[in-house]
Amino acid sequence: MKLAISGKGGVGKTTLAALLAQVYADEGRDVLAADGDPSPCLAGALGFPDELRAKLSPIAEMDALIEERTGAKPGTTGGFFTLNPRVDDLPERFSVTHRGVRLLEMGSVDLGGSGCICPESAMLKTLFTHLLFRDDEVLILDMYAGVEHLGRATVDFVDAMIIVVEPTKRSLGTARQIKKLAQDIGLKRLWLVGNKVRDEDEAAFLRNETPGIPVLGLLPSDTAVQEADRLGIAVYDHVPALRRAAEEIAKKLDEEIGD
Repeated sequence: MKLAISGKGGVGKTTLAALLAQVYADEGRDVLAADGDPSPCLAGALGFPDELRAKLSPIAEMDALIEERTGAKPGTTGGFFTLNPRVDDLPERFSVTHRGVRLLEMGSVDLGGSGCICPESAMLKTLFTHLLFRDDEVLILDMYAGVEHLGRATVDFVDAMIIVVEPTKRSLGTARQIKKLAQDIGLKRLWLVGNKVRDEDEAAFLRNETPGIPVLGLLPSDTAVQEADRLGIAVYDHVPALRRAAEEIAKKLDEEIGD
């Protein structure tokens, strides 16, 4: 199962990624989670201890590695460099594992427009493609807003994109934009997950105003999410209501996609 989780910053996509990763790991599945945010925080949401978090570093910020593999210094454009560098050893070398979840920090690159090509983007795009072809039982990609790293050649290997939204028109507008980007590269399997839902009125709003994307599930609003972050505790452990909601979402995904 290959899942890409997207959404505007701050809506809770990392919270959902952490919840689903731990749900599947507790089921005994082989889980690889890739954090594609420019400010990685999936380790914190998963409750990784400090000694493991200290071993993590975003691939996009490994200048020496990028230059070694692509033949060009990060930050440069033009010139010659390898567009498909070797990346098959990176998940094992730079990931850490806690409670059955293997975590890799990808980082992100400001592409500066769809036509921009640079060593960093070449490295990340190749790594994303490699992750999609691996035989991990569950791959969860915590994406940064857009779908830049999912090319047409890899779309068939993504089982679904989950777009996380809040119960607001602005958030749903962002979901509509992400839907268009996803469909432009041929990704049709999209689901919506509402987060920070306080009551039935907000739940009904999401179901009625969805931009043509089926609602997969809802995560209730709970101030204990912020408390978990302050305490360095996994949301999965600290907020039972969210854990139960994530278990239902995982169950629906299994029914829709198949084991």
